[in-house]
Amino acid sequence: MTSESLGISFFASSEKRRAATLMNKYLIVGIGGFVGAIVRFWLGAYVGDRMGTRFPYGTFIINCTGSFLVGFIITVLAERTHWSPNWRYLIPIGFIGAYTTFSTFEYETFRSIQDGELLMAGLNVILSVAVGFIAVWLGVITGRLIS
Repeated sequence: MTSESLGISFFASSEKRRAATLMNKYLIVGIGGFVGAIVRFWLGAYVGDRMGTRFPYGTFIINCTGSFLVGFIITVLAERTHWSPNWRYLIPIGFIGAYTTFSTFEYETFRSIQDGELLMAGLNVILSVAVGFIAVWLGVITGRLIS
């Protein structure tokens, strides 16, 4: 074998490893997203069945718990550097990304305004943003306390 052919095979296998690593990241995000979407759907239906749907309680609870989880998980993962970086793809990007429902929040707020429920729409926006921010903050604090 010549040194030239060795160089070519090294770069070819290096490209294959890079492609496999990239596909692995997408697979991990997809698995997290699959589970997060199912949990979101189940929890939204569960809360809606118990609390009604005049105010979007399910979406509100999902957004607030998702905000807490993203603050908590990112803090824990940042401070526990011995964990695999794949956890960042699985939990905050995959699971929490599919679990939170910001687009649903926006649509439900829009529908409330269309239905003339301005108080409910305003309440949804103010509570979701304020409580969501507080939930992220509490998640960070909790993550720091256990790290």
